[in-house]
Amino acid sequence: MPAAAQEFDILARARYPIIYVVSWEESRVQQAIAEVAERQHKLLFVWTATTGFGPQQAQSNPDQNTPLQCLDHIISAQEAAIYVLKDFDDFLDDPVVVRRLRDAGQALKTSYKTLVLLSPVLKIPPHLEKDITVLDFDLPTFAELAQLLEGVIRQVSNNPNVVVDLDDPHKEQIVKAAQGLTAAEAQSAFAKALVLDNRLDAMDVQVILGEKQQIIRKSGILEYYEAQEEFAGVGGLTSLKEWLRKRGKAFSEKARKFGLPEPKGILLIGVQGCGKSLCAKAVSALWNLPLLRLDVGSVFSGLVGSSEQNMRKATKMSESIAPCILWLDELEKGFAGTQSSAQSDAGTTARVFGNFITWLQEKTSPVFVIATANDVSRLPPELMRKGRFDEIFFVDLPSAAERREIFQIHIARRGRDPQQFDLDALAQAAAGFSGAEIEQAVIGGLYDAFDADSDLTTEFILNNIHKTVPLSRTMHERIAALRLWARTRARPASPHEPEPIAPPPPEV
Repeated sequence: MPAAAQEFDILARARYPIIYVVSWEESRVQQAIAEVAERQHKLLFVWTATTGFGPQQAQSNPDQNTPLQCLDHIISAQEAAIYVLKDFDDFLDDPVVVRRLRDAGQALKTSYKTLVLLSPVLKIPPHLEKDITVLDFDLPTFAELAQLLEGVIRQVSNNPNVVVDLDDPHKEQIVKAAQGLTAAEAQSAFAKALVLDNRLDAMDVQVILGEKQQIIRKSGILEYYEAQEEFAGVGGLTSLKEWLRKRGKAFSEKARKFGLPEPKGILLIGVQGCGKSLCAKAVSALWNLPLLRLDVGSVFSGLVGSSEQNMRKATKMSESIAPCILWLDELEKGFAGTQSSAQSDAGTTARVFGNFITWLQEKTSPVFVIATANDVSRLPPELMRKGRFDEIFFVDLPSAAERREIFQIHIARRGRDPQQFDLDALAQAAAGFSGAEIEQAVIGGLYDAFDADSDLTTEFILNNIHKTVPLSRTMHERIAALRLWARTRARPASPHEPEPIAPPPPEV
């Protein structure tokens, strides 16, 4: 029995008169309540505004479609019963209905009747706050989803046209991908995976993750990113890659039994264009988890209290999709000015930031947070405290070996054989270049080669390198200060010693 159903059983036995169950899953909740009613030897009646108690359930008055008639019937009924009222929150704006619901609460306290308000939206008028007990009916657990999957497999086991090629680890991957879906959504996703190619195998994880994409699109705050980047397409950052690789298996049930907690997240600080955002995208493919991007700017709204509500909605949405990766890009821009928030925006930024870091510290759901920042001086100091993130990594400019690897990746990505290029000469010429600047040098070389009606060569790329003034030269002082800060405060993302940065030429 789900934990919420056990809690409902206890509340009903303790004669709590009105229980507000928050859930999208009417059928699943109704089934759980029916089991409780049977154990407690009570009748079960279900009411909706369209059908009343239904032709089989209306006992005293066939016309009970209005909320007041419904409540009158519940108060006057003599039998021990549980009454489930669906979408009753729509009527809680009417003060007469609210008053009658309070009357019902008083009447039911000395009876063997329980009134259940079932809705996906929590809406409690102030007058009813002391009369209603709220119960969140959580989404299906890992074990429940595993049972659903086994049920689908049993249904198609005798069909010769359907192939099921799943061992236990692959079943776990599919169930893990389905976490965050309702039972109906998960069942539909499993069925969709079967219908696509008449088989169910490990490749269907992406089909199930696609169902989560629909949920994210409806939220309006989070963005869903397709897992298109591979770690093979990220040059350098060997230490960071190894750290992430080791934690990829920590979301499994085997890790829970071993005593491992789920990793909480990382903060990537470093030079612009050196692969921080690229890493966030690549982790999604490495771990086979959905990647959600939270634009902190979209959280802030003009309405009083809406910004805080948006942040709570975003974090709750990510928890409902968990296990997943939540990516916050350029964090310092979103939360800049928290110290002066009381003067500049009546404290909205500070309250939203406080809401976020509290969730970051206390969350128990497997949401792995990847936050990136370019300017550490603008980050609130509370964010850097131990416990918010598992680790803080510093992403520096690539070394010569890493630049060579990055050139190799981008040349191969454009359909050329990297072995036909002088990669060592390119890496040497691009000293002080970021990964993004290296990519632009290759793209610039492609433009020049296309214009000259020639193929891409080392000389075309070298020509673009010589024309580029890298960020390490224009922002020399800031990068030097960032390196100095990171030396004792962050873990290097690369095992290579940082190369000296050439200072800009003196002004004439």
